[in-house]
Amino acid sequence: MPLECQPPAQIPLAVDLDGTLIRTDLMWESLVRLLRRNPVMAVLSLFALFRGRAYFKQRLASCVKVDPANVPYHEPFLAWLKQQKASGRRLVLATASDLEMAKPVAAHVDLFDDVMASDGKTNLRNAAKQRALNDRFGERGYDYAGNSHDDLGVWPGAREAVVVNAPESLARLAAQATKVGQKFCSRERQLLPFCRALRPHQWIKNLIVFVPVLTGHQINNSTTLAHACLAFVAFCLAASAVYLLNDLLDLDADRHHPTKRRRPFASGDLPLQYGLLGAPLLLLASLILSWTLSPTLALVMAIYFFASTGYSWHLKMVALLDVLFLAGLYTLRLVAGHVATGIAWSPWLIAFSVFVFLSLALMKRYQEIQTVREQSGHELKGRGYTAQHHLAVVILGVASGLAAVIVLGLYVNSTKVVELYTKPKLLLLACPMLLAWICRVWWLTYQGKMHDDPTAFAFKDWGSYVLGALTLGVMWLAT
Repeated sequence: MPLECQPPAQIPLAVDLDGTLIRTDLMWESLVRLLRRNPVMAVLSLFALFRGRAYFKQRLASCVKVDPANVPYHEPFLAWLKQQKASGRRLVLATASDLEMAKPVAAHVDLFDDVMASDGKTNLRNAAKQRALNDRFGERGYDYAGNSHDDLGVWPGAREAVVVNAPESLARLAAQATKVGQKFCSRERQLLPFCRALRPHQWIKNLIVFVPVLTGHQINNSTTLAHACLAFVAFCLAASAVYLLNDLLDLDADRHHPTKRRRPFASGDLPLQYGLLGAPLLLLASLILSWTLSPTLALVMAIYFFASTGYSWHLKMVALLDVLFLAGLYTLRLVAGHVATGIAWSPWLIAFSVFVFLSLALMKRYQEIQTVREQSGHELKGRGYTAQHHLAVVILGVASGLAAVIVLGLYVNSTKVVELYTKPKLLLLACPMLLAWICRVWWLTYQGKMHDDPTAFAFKDWGSYVLGALTLGVMWLAT
C-alpha cells in the first residue's frame, strides 16, 4: 500500500520540541539559568558559538539541567499526542535541542519511542532534520509537527504537516510544501506580550521623580519640569529593562506562583531572547537619555539597574534585606528627581521616603505570604519568608508607616520648613491625613482586599486621591 494511503496510525509522527511540544526553547532556557547561576560563565559560553550552534547547545547542556516539569507545554497539542499514542502510533521527538536537553523532556511526557536531537556536531534543524528523518523513515514516510519557519525545510520531506503554535501565514506556507493535517491554535502576536513584559502599568511609580519639583515649589518652572519629564522617561526605560531581566531570572519561581506564572516569559507567550536582547538595549537608551541631562543622572540610572539586578539575583531571597533594598530602589527615583532638576536635597524628604516605601514593600510581602497561607503552603517560593512570618511583617510594616508620620511631624517643627512655607504649622494637618492613609492601606491588605502592587494601588485608589488632594490643599494654604 502506498505510504500516502496508509492509515495515520501506521505513519510515524516526528514532533519538534522547541516552540511545538513546549512553548519555549531549551537552549534559551538553559542560557537564562546559567546567567542566574554564574553570569560570567554565561557570557563566556557565548564564545562557544564560534564552534557552531550545536556545540554551543552541548556546552549549555553540560552546565545546566532544565527541569522538564517546570517548562510550559502546549497543552492542546500534548493532549492530541496522547490520543495518537493511545491509537498505537509511533512518536519520535525530533529536535534541534541537544540530546541531553531533549531526553529528560521525552522521559517526562512518556510518549516518545525515540529521540533524535543535535549531538554537538550536527545542529538538527531545517534541511539537516529533513535528511535525518528521510534516512530513518524514507521520504514521505512520516508526518512532522512543527511551529516555525525553520520547519519549512522539513515539511517538504513529510507526508503531512501538523502546524502547532504558529500563525496562519505559516500554515499557508506549509501547505505549499506538503499536505497540512491538524492545526492548533495560532500564536499570539509577540508585540502584545512584549509590551506586557515591559510592565507599562508600573511606570506610574516613576512619577516619584516629580516629587522634588512639587516639594521645592518649582511646578511653574518650565525648564525644571522638562528636566523632570526627561528623567521620568529615562527611569521608565531603565525600569522596563529591570523588569525584563527580573522575569528571566525568576522563571522557575514565577512558574510556581499562582498569578506570576501567566507572565509572558513564564507562560511561554514571549520567547526568552526578547528579554535577553531587550534589557541591554533599553538600559542603553536610558543611559544615553540621562547623559544628555547630567552624567550624574546617568550614574544614578546605572546604580538603579545594577542594584535591581543584584536584588533579582540573590538579595530578594534574604528576608528583611529584600524590603530594605526595595525601599532604597524607590528612594533612588527621588534622588533622580533631585539630580535631574538641580533642586537642593532635603534629608527630611529622603528619610520620609525610606520609611513610606519600606512600609509599602513589607505590605507587598505580606500579600504574598497571605496567598501562600490561603493555599495551605509553608514557604514563599524564591523568597526568604515562610507562612509563620506574617505577624512580624505586619508589625514592621505598620511601624515603618508610623515612623514616616513622625518624620513629617518633626520636619514641620524644623527650621528648614520656614524657608518654603509662610504658615508651616498648617502642615501639621498633613500628619493625620498620612496616618489615615497608612492605616487604610494596611487595613485593606490585612483583609485581603489589596490586589495590586501597593505603590501602583496608591496611584489608582480613590481614597488615596482624596487624601492626596487634601494634603496638597494644606501645602498650598501653608505656602
